Formats: sequence, structure tokens, C-alpha cells
Amino acid sequence: MKLAVLSRTPRSYSMQRLRHAALDRGHEIDILNTLRLSIGVSGHEPSLLYRGRPIDDYDAILPRIGASITFYGSAVIRQFEQLDVYTPVTANGLANSRDKLRSIQLLSRHSIGIPDTAFIRSRIDVRSAIDRVGGAPVIIKLLEGTQGIGVILAPDVEVAEAVIETLQFTKQNVLIQRFVAESKGRDLRAFVVGDQVVAAMRRTSTTNDFRSNVHRGGRAEPIELDPAARKLAVRAAHIMGLQIAGVDMLESSDGPLVMEVNSSPGFEGIESATKLDVAGAVIDFIASQVDFPGLDVRERLSTATGYGMAELFVGEGSELAGRTIETGLADLDLRVLTLHRRDDVIPNPRLDRQLELDDRLLCFGKLSQMRKLIPARRRRRSRPPVQPLQDDGSMSSDGTDALDPVSADVDMHG
Repeated sequence: MKLAVLSRTPRSYSMQRLRHAALDRGHEIDILNTLRLSIGVSGHEPSLLYRGRPIDDYDAILPRIGASITFYGSAVIRQFEQLDVYTPVTANGLANSRDKLRSIQLLSRHSIGIPDTAFIRSRIDVRSAIDRVGGAPVIIKLLEGTQGIGVILAPDVEVAEAVIETLQFTKQNVLIQRFVAESKGRDLRAFVVGDQVVAAMRRTSTTNDFRSNVHRGGRAEPIELDPAARKLAVRAAHIMGLQIAGVDMLESSDGPLVMEVNSSPGFEGIESATKLDVAGAVIDFIASQVDFPGLDVRERLSTATGYGMAELFVGEGSELAGRTIETGLADLDLRVLTLHRRDDVIPNPRLDRQLELDDRLLCFGKLSQMRKLIPARRRRRSRPPVQPLQDDGSMSSDGTDALDPVSADVDMHG
């Protein structure tokens, strides 16, 4: 295998470990400065140049993209994907993991346990947002923060309001998140490779700091995750679009909660704590996957006129409930690629499997047939008109906003 690692820190511990692990296994490995890769786009075929010279002979890449170049790094990864080069960190996966709001939206969509979170832009909404996440104290996070930087513990509502107002004044986007008191100064890091957690550690702050990052002087110790936590970490990484990831979790009284999914996890802390060859596990996994480059399935299917992919939900009133996949879908020339049932994902489900309420089916077939199976959206119950606020935060006397002539009494559709 010929592997390219995309990194601007060739002398770092992680890069040296990857290099030695690859060479020890008889592979070729190059460390390429991401910013020296240039993208060529023409009507013939995609191309990539490194330091001005074309490159087209890599079997796989391993992106180690810094947060400051996420946009350009995503474009470079996408170009490798267009060239059918395998990557365990997809362009979408990198973008998802770097956007804290987007990542928790995705995790929440798939019923992954996360701390209660709110995202607001107006100081007027701070108090209600804090109430929604369980009240003070709360954690305030910058969307762009890394390694514990930009994470603040606000002990009460007044402090939270002052911090958020200051950050928003400097054009920073912030999240408000429930403070998990029982996990103060402690978290878990699971290193996911493929469908396995190859190493895990508990990080504990050595000071009164509520953050436990090793970069901030935290202490790391090896742990053995229980099966539920392992499954949670792997699911979280895959939902992001990552086959290699560091999944950070909090130990709450309700079970583990995913705090963050890191697309470029470091090796030094976890290898030092566990004494495991994590870099070797990464190289072995990539070598096993080079014949299976990732595909943008929707893009590939877009040229098949009339056919496509869709997710069907078996809800109340659905004609699919109680029927089998064969009688409900296969007879309509629809293929079920995955069945999502509660926390389980079942690939290529049997045709005789009976469908249950709340099942979600990822299907491929004729779009016209799938549209017939989607029930009409129910109209949401009408709500009282929203009373707009004036610039000073008070209600206008007639219930309208002088800056917005559009009436707030509008029917809402799901």
C-alpha cells in the first residue's frame, strides 16, 4: 500500500508513529503538506498536484487536517475521493466533526446521548436557553474551539449572560450546554478504528479545572469500556462519516454522553496511557480497506433518471406497518439497504423481516413509488401569534414589530 498522510506537522509524535508503523509493515508512506496540494478541475477528469507535480498513485490517504484549514482540507479530501482514493476521514466527516453545532444536530437525529444543548444569537434568549438545558451552572462553548480552548463554566445566569454577550460582541458563535456535575474534571476518550474501539482512556484534571484535556495537564489512565459505551462511540464516529476518530464522552448518572467527535485524534496521550499500538491498528485498518474507496452514493445515483435513495419512516397510519419487506417494498422494485430499528442498524435486512412502527428504512428504487409510501405531513397544531419584541426587548403595544411588517400568525407545517 502507498499511503499519503495529509499533515503540516511531519515531526509530531503522531506523524512519527504512523510513519514507523507503516514502514514496519512494508508499506510506503509520504507526509504531504495539505496546503501544498492544488486542485485541478476540468471537463475531462479531476487532478491533484503536489508542489506543482501531478500525483495519482496513492492507494489511500489519512487526513490530519488542522482546524485552521478545515475548508481547504475538506476540498482536498473531496478531490482524492473523486479520484477513488480511499480515506477513512471523508470530506463530509471532517466538516461535520469541526462544526460543533452540526455534529450534535446529527448525533441527536440518531438518538445518541448528548448533554442538553441550546444555540442562540440574542441575549434576550439566554435565560430561557439556560432553563432548557437544566439551569445554571452551564458550559459555554465556542463553536470553533479545540483542545479545551473556548470552553467556559458559568456558575450562574448573570455570569453566563455577561460571557455570552461579550463573545457575541466579538462575532463568536457559542453553545450553551448542560453542566454534567458528576463528571466534573473527568471524561473518556475512545479511539475508534473501523467498527472497533482499539483503545480507551479516562482523562482527569490534576487541578480544580473542570476540563480534563491532556493538553491542559490532565492525567490519563487506561480503561476498559463496557459494551454499551463501545457501541455508542462507534456509532457516533460512523454517524459523523468517520472510520477513524477520537470520541470524547462524559460519565453521567444517565450513562455515557457524547461530548465531541474528533476527526484527527492524537496518538501520544492514548498510547502512553494504554501502552497499545494504536498507530499500528490505524495502518492495518487502512491497508484492509484500500480496495473499498468511499463513494458519494447520491452523486453516483443522480444520473439514473427516476431512481434515487430515500428514507421511509414506518409511522402511525403507514401501510407498511406489519408487512414484510418483501410484500411491502420488494414487490414495488424497492431495495432496502439498511433498516434502523431503535439503536440497531441492520444492513441488507432479510425480505421476510416484518416491519414495525418507528422503523426507518434507507431504500433505493423508483422515486415515484417511494413518494406513494410517504404519508401526508400532519399540520401542526396552531399556536397563538408570537408577540414580536421591540429593539429594547419589550413587547410592542399592538403585537407587531415595526421592523418586520410580516404577521407572526402563520400556519406552520411540519
